[in-house]
Order: sequence, then structure tokens, then C-alpha cells
Amino acid sequence: MVNNSQSRLIGIFALLIMLAFTVIPDSANAVSWPTANIEAKSWAMIDARSGQVVASSNADQQLPPASLTKMMTLYLAFEDIKLGRLDKNARVTVSQKAWKIGGSTMFLEPRMTPTVEELLHGIATLSGNDACIALAEHVDGSEEAFAERMNAKAKQLGMKHSHFANATGFPQQGHYSSALDMVILGAALWRDHPEMYKLFGEKGYSYDGHTQPNRNRILWSYPEADGIKTGHTEEAGYCLVGSAEKDSTRFVTAVFGSDSDRQRAQQTKTLLMFGFRNFVTMRPSEREIRRQVEVFEGTGGNIWLKPAKPIWVTVPKGNESALSFRLRYEAPLKAPITKDQQLGSIDAVFGDKGNTEVLQSVAMVATRDVERASWISRQWDGLRLWWRASESSDAAGQQDSSAEAGAQ
Repeated sequence: MVNNSQSRLIGIFALLIMLAFTVIPDSANAVSWPTANIEAKSWAMIDARSGQVVASSNADQQLPPASLTKMMTLYLAFEDIKLGRLDKNARVTVSQKAWKIGGSTMFLEPRMTPTVEELLHGIATLSGNDACIALAEHVDGSEEAFAERMNAKAKQLGMKHSHFANATGFPQQGHYSSALDMVILGAALWRDHPEMYKLFGEKGYSYDGHTQPNRNRILWSYPEADGIKTGHTEEAGYCLVGSAEKDSTRFVTAVFGSDSDRQRAQQTKTLLMFGFRNFVTMRPSEREIRRQVEVFEGTGGNIWLKPAKPIWVTVPKGNESALSFRLRYEAPLKAPITKDQQLGSIDAVFGDKGNTEVLQSVAMVATRDVERASWISRQWDGLRLWWRASESSDAAGQQDSSAEAGAQ
């Protein structure tokens, strides 16, 4: 016979067994942000479409960038070509300085007159120091003047941890960058110069009888890879800015201070694979994001706000539902309002109620004009606003009284 006390013990034991085998959902894990482990002094990865840095370590550390510098040299050249300031077919004089620079070269000599386009291949694919100096002197008269423009462009692109003293990346005092700045630059190259960006995917190039391969190993080892640039000096170690695209997601990575050519390629590949495995780039439609708000003292009582530009947002796979949008604007809105006038912003918010993060903010603009209403209508709206303010003040006062009463 089992007495009541034994029955209770058996029941408690059975309950404990049930709890042990019950999986309790972890809401924190449902919206967690994946992390990577990369063997390098400094590294970062950005989604080129959303502009979000999705993974990084010591990304702001100022380090010698070696030949990653040439990405900025090429950005300025691409921009000059796009604006009509530089002719791709123009012949370039090779100076003594360019000829004697040493390091990686495309074997230029003073007797040669390469075209600008040939120099672009020589920089992007062969990492030619001679090509960089020849191009800088052709464009701005001297490498020093060209470096000044490099710094101005870096500031414009939001590269806060970079300063360039030359066009090649040769070690020099005051010449530095960071992993974060280099992924920003890599994304800008793809975004602003998509046609010229194809240069970074070349696996080799021949000039004047010399054929050389691209030193970027991931162009061979990772099918989706299409760039961007390697760098190496004794001071900098082995560096690599890589890029790859799958579906609507494009990642740009930067690895600084690896121990070898092979390691920088392997760590870049690991970082890209981590990105594509764990993240997805979403593009919510304008219909999902636009918001209707009230307008006072105008000919219309409401107006729709829309994002000023298409919105791309990067979130961890499986957590797409944790993304929401929150409108911010200064109320009340009053006429007159003009079409495309910025009236606020919308935040892409990721996470649950207890732990949220704003991934990015985009300006919200008016979809139409709203003219000022008649004097009578404006007075009526003024009265409505006064009444609302009074009600809000009374409600706040009642809440304060309740709180005081509860505390007594």
C-alpha cells in the first residue's frame, strides 16, 4: 500500500522528470547577434548594401595599411574618369621616381607611355607601386598633392581613422588606416563605381611581355569572391580586403596583421562564410515603412511620409521577425509642407522588448505638398492643439497624484 506521503513524493519526482525534459524557449537567444572568431590583429565585415558593420574586432585600431592604400588611389581615379576629368586612353609619362620605387611593380620604365587604363589594371591586379606614382603624378602633378586629395576623400566617405601620406602604401610616418575604414572604402568602391569594380576580379594581367597573377588567393578558393586588394609589409603584416556576393547580400571584409599570405586568405574566407551562413539582407518595401501623420493648419488633415531612399537592413537569419520600424518626428506638424521635405526619420529596430538596438536610421520625407489653410481653419487647429495640450497636462497631473497617494 502506498500512503499519502509516498504518493506526494512520487508526484514531485515525476514532475521533476518532466521539467528536466522540457525545452524552455530562450527569448534572448532568439534575437542574439552571431559572433565570429578570426585570427588577425584587427578585422571587420560590412554589408555593402545596408552599410551595417555586422562583425568586427579592434576595427578602429590605426595600423599601417600597406598596399590596401591603393584602393583609395583607384577610387580617386575612378571618380575622375566618371566626372570626365580623366581620360582612360590618355598616355602617361613614367618618371624616374615611379621607375625606381621598387616593391611590387608592373615593370614600367621611363621610355614607356602606358595608358591610364593600363595603369588601372597594373594597380588593381598587379599592385604596381610604379603605376600608382605614375598615375598620381599624371592626375595631380605630384604624389604629395594626390595624397592631399586622398585624405579629403577619406573624410568625405566617413573614414575617421585614416591618414594617407602616399599613393602606394609604402611605410611612412603618418600613414595609417583601420579595418573599419577599409571596409567602408571597399563598399564605396562597389557602390559608387560598379563598372570599374570589375577590375578587382582579374586573376592576372600582362603588360610589355610580363604576365603576373593577382595575389588575392580568395579569387581562386572562393567562387563568390570578386575582390578586392591585398597588402603586405614587414610592419603591417599580411592584410586583405575581400568581397563576395550571394543573392542580395554583399559582404566586404578587412583583415589586418595576419601572419602569412595563406592565413589572410583563409581568415577572409572564414569571415565571408560566417557572414553568408548567419546573416540575411532584407529590403522592406516602401509600403511597409511609410507612415501617415496628422498635419495642422493645412488644407489636408493628414500626410504620408516615405523613406528618402531604399532601405536595406542586415539581420541574423531566423530572426527576421525581430525587425521593426519606429517613426520619429517633431509633433505637431504644421503647414505649409513641400513635397520631399524631410519631416523626421524612421529607425530600423532589432530585438525584443527588453533588449533592442537601432540598426540604422533613414530620413522620412513628405509625399506631397500641403498648403496653408485659411485663417479660420488655422484658428480652429490652434484651439484643437490647445485642448489636447490641456488634456495631456491634466492626465499627467492625475498620474502624479495617484503616485503620491500610493506612496503614502
